[in-house]
Amino acid sequence: MKKIILILLCSLNLSCTDNTKTETGNTPPSYTFQWTPQSSGTQASLRGLSVVDTAVVWASGSQGTFLRTMDSGSSWKTGTLPDADTIDFRDIAAFDAQTAYILSAGTPALLYKTMDSGDTWVLQYENHTPGIFFDAFAFWDENHGLAMSDPVDGHFVLIRTTNGGDTWEEIPMSGIPMAEEGEAGFAGSGTGVAVQGQQLAWFATGGKSSRVFRSTDGGTNWQAVQVPLVQGEASTGIFSLAFADSLHGIAVGGDYVQPTSAEKNAGFTTDGGITWQLADTPPAGYRSGAAYAPALQLYMSVGTTGSDYSADGGKHWSATDTVGYHAIQFAPDAAVGFAAGGDGTIAKVRVMKNK
Repeated sequence: MKKIILILLCSLNLSCTDNTKTETGNTPPSYTFQWTPQSSGTQASLRGLSVVDTAVVWASGSQGTFLRTMDSGSSWKTGTLPDADTIDFRDIAAFDAQTAYILSAGTPALLYKTMDSGDTWVLQYENHTPGIFFDAFAFWDENHGLAMSDPVDGHFVLIRTTNGGDTWEEIPMSGIPMAEEGEAGFAGSGTGVAVQGQQLAWFATGGKSSRVFRSTDGGTNWQAVQVPLVQGEASTGIFSLAFADSLHGIAVGGDYVQPTSAEKNAGFTTDGGITWQLADTPPAGYRSGAAYAPALQLYMSVGTTGSDYSADGGKHWSATDTVGYHAIQFAPDAAVGFAAGGDGTIAKVRVMKNK
């Protein structure tokens, strides 16, 4: 019965209208969201997601699991990395149907790459330092990438590659502000790190302090900015970042032990992350993942209590449904996205602008 109810909820076409006026006095457009459940073939908890285009999508999660579709989700290839059945892969980044990187959370830290659709995986980076815990990574292009770990001895650990992962170098700590006591990242959806252009990068933190760290030189030097999202407890802070361009972005999160609380759970920036403001109308609860849909010029956020969208840069959010997901991402040039969550949940979402 529980599965039947879930499918019915996901299959609904939900039309959502935000009647908040924009700065020009016009009412923002409304959208219809069509959710289609997928059969993933796994019961793993899925938190990593990479949408190459409308046909090719990769996902990753617990028990060493990775997934890939080449037909827009009609069928999924499910596999596990060798000797990794206890590893939780909470982020994945793909560039085509053959090439993907996958990153573990926890100790040891492991980063692999495949160039043959997941038939074989090459270990590119390994770190057994006590306390190492990578939360997310992001790539400017197939050769240039950046990964971020929780602090070790008060210092955030950042690594980067400039040659497709053949080598990963640890960025000198001298250019990275020290972590505050009780501050760390979250590996909730693999979106705590974001990049733009060729040099811009951001990563988000939570816990005792909610901050966004910003780099304009490819990750060598960073500035930390306090963000007015909820903070103070280990379960609070920023879980996800998404940027539309070099200036406009959003941060979402909240308190995962209070999933229905909307208190200070979303903010936005219009100056590249130098300053942040709270959303006037926030998402409907804790949100672990967010994404920008370029073809629609809107943001979407997801969490265990549902999903929301914003068509005005993150100032106002409207709920779309109450099905829980951990992560969401959109195809670069289409109004189609995918969401992933617990127990192997994957859904395709098609968004249509109402006339």
